[in-house]
Amino acid sequence: MRVIGFDPGLRLTGWGVVAWDGLHLRHVANGVLTSDDKLELPARLVQLRRGLLDVLEEHKPDEAAVEASLVNKNPTSSLKLGVARGVVLMTPAEAGLPVAEYLPMIVKKAVVGTGHADKTQVGHMVARLLPGCPIASQDAADALAVAICHCHHSATQRRWAEADGVGADGAAVGNAGAGA
Repeated sequence: MRVIGFDPGLRLTGWGVVAWDGLHLRHVANGVLTSDDKLELPARLVQLRRGLLDVLEEHKPDEAAVEASLVNKNPTSSLKLGVARGVVLMTPAEAGLPVAEYLPMIVKKAVVGTGHADKTQVGHMVARLLPGCPIASQDAADALAVAICHCHHSATQRRWAEADGVGADGAAVGNAGAGA
């Protein structure tokens, strides 16, 4: 399974793609999309969407995961981030990918082991989990962390579903309920 993670932002949107076979993670690619802050908001959103489409086309992920945004002190910044985040959520969904969202605390806990880790700790753990991975920036490291978090969470959800006798597609599997 190939997962793309996103750390959304209007100025900088980090992205990272990992391959997951159920046991091993492998780095595929990462980077940052930028928008021209001299342009009006609608034009910047178009830049973001086009960049997202290019990354999705190039790396062909199976699933996407996006870091949820918390409200900032500055309402204008929060609103702009929310609009950019909407584009980041919509674009992979429009391409037919399932899209999951994770709170920053959940991402940090999945990657570092504590929900209160700082960005440096997240970057170090991403580098340890993906040895030899050239990380483009802190935004890209955060996006890779989101992808790693999704791999861990989706694997757990699949195991729970299989234990309940339900496959990933919702269909009954195995001998669920046998002898009941």
